[in-house]
Amino acid sequence: MSEQHIETEVAVIGGGVQGAGIAQAAAAAGYKVTIFERHHWAAGTSQRSSKLIHGGLRYLETGQIPLVYHSLRERARLLKNAPELVKPVKFFIPIYKDTSRRPWQIRAGLSLYYILSGGGPLARFRSLPKAEWEQLDGLSTDGLQAVFQYWDGQTNDKLLTEAVIRSAQEMGVTTLASAELMEASKTDDGYLLNIRTLEGKINCRCKCLVNAGGPWINDIAKRIESDTTPKAIDLVRGSHILVNKKLDNGVFYMESPKDGRAVFAMPWGDKALIGTTEVVHQESADAVTPSNEELSYLQETFGHFFKNDDATIVDSWAGLRVLAKSDELANKRDRDTFFLCDDPKQASLIAVYGGKLTSYRHTAERVMDYIIKSLGKRENVADTRTLPLSPLPQSSEQSS
Repeated sequence: MSEQHIETEVAVIGGGVQGAGIAQAAAAAGYKVTIFERHHWAAGTSQRSSKLIHGGLRYLETGQIPLVYHSLRERARLLKNAPELVKPVKFFIPIYKDTSRRPWQIRAGLSLYYILSGGGPLARFRSLPKAEWEQLDGLSTDGLQAVFQYWDGQTNDKLLTEAVIRSAQEMGVTTLASAELMEASKTDDGYLLNIRTLEGKINCRCKCLVNAGGPWINDIAKRIESDTTPKAIDLVRGSHILVNKKLDNGVFYMESPKDGRAVFAMPWGDKALIGTTEVVHQESADAVTPSNEELSYLQETFGHFFKNDDATIVDSWAGLRVLAKSDELANKRDRDTFFLCDDPKQASLIAVYGGKLTSYRHTAERVMDYIIKSLGKRENVADTRTLPLSPLPQSSEQSS
């Protein structure tokens, strides 16, 4: 077994989209960066999301306006910088006589969404005339009172993460997959990491260590010497099913007849992707599968809106989102990223909790504020706000 030695300024643990974005941002800011991932890139939640690049219209109901504002700005950047990976897609909101949110409420929400996005063609929304209702992929018209259409985006989350990793590599980041952190010891000027790989062992010295472990963040924290106490969190499972239904028009924003939650029916190749659920996950982050109750819930929601279609499940998966521990229902909680530093003024350890796929780059910008305070400003190599992203030449085909 070989032993390797690495000297770096910033070490990132976790190769999901958040870790990839932080590595890219640190390299763009002129730092020497190494990122470690114990499996492969986007091995966790970053390949099991709802695959939407969106502002989060539903988050307006819980007053998360800054989150929606920044997410809409990031949506615009991704549509411009990654046109092969992120596509604009129509969203439809059907309003029935028993829908809890009335047309005036949807119109008000979409108007605020328009304002927060800064306007433009993709900010526009409309109410569909009745003549168009029959063309909506077989959506039930029983009791239908109105349909609103607006725009958001869709991506392949795994391919997007891989593209961010490649962007980081092009700026000199050392990227090591199948590399697991076993222990991190505090030193006078940072950390000494003990990394296990398939080939042997890596000793890595860094000045700033970023824990971007996603659902495993507190498990990783146990391996890091620190006086900080990990944040109390809930892991919330989001399950999805794939059914034999081709959606030609776009994404449907459905209100579950069971609990009023928002559930999406999304085009995914020649199938429909239905999701998501929000259930507090009590088991290990390594064991994540949809429960039978979640599968039935998603099937029933889909069947309520598409009564004449086959809801037989052809595939299913689940991912975990990290939320601050709370007694509130998961769909009512704050979705913004939060951080834990050993010293906010001169951090040698930064833990990144939560994060949305859409706003990964903005999250990385916030992490950079801590890194710059700690290590000092460098000469910028690039600006992540305008860096192009493209799929890998031999990227895997669209999959979960």
